[in-house]
Amino acid sequence: MVFQLDTNLHPDLAPLAWLVGSWAGAGVVGYPTMESQRFGQEVLVGHDGRRFLRWESRSWLLDDDGNQVRPLATELGFWRPVTEGEDGTNVELLLAHPTGFVEMYAGKAEPAKVELRTDGVMRSPEAKEYTAAHRLYGYVESTLMWVMDMAAVGQELQSHVSAELKRVS
Repeated sequence: MVFQLDTNLHPDLAPLAWLVGSWAGAGVVGYPTMESQRFGQEVLVGHDGRRFLRWESRSWLLDDDGNQVRPLATELGFWRPVTEGEDGTNVELLLAHPTGFVEMYAGKAEPAKVELRTDGVMRSPEAKEYTAAHRLYGYVESTLMWVMDMAAVGQELQSHVSAELKRVS
């Protein structure tokens, strides 16, 4: 099945329409258990006319000259609008990672902004300990900006990654 980047978007996805497209850019990843490093990222957000967006993200470590050194994270998942609840939740993000994690985020989509918190994190027996996260995505001057806080490996929820991505096509 081909996921399109056209205007046949399901009407319930209107608050997320600005995410649709191909994105590329760079950011910084760090945590108390690791040295801060620059990374590159590509994101593809598409749809097939149904009531969800497909999300695919891959990233890699960059050297001081901006060259790719090695792969970092990969995410595959889906953005889903949900009926707005008493807590204001109106969007879910479901993500799977090849490192043994599955995350379910719930949050609020506003014009050009989405804020989400994990509602559940599952991990395989071999995966590192990871318990919670908070993500914020924003569309600022034609740029997709995002940040993630994480609670993992005995650390409290704190800054982990941020990036600025430009629309590729």
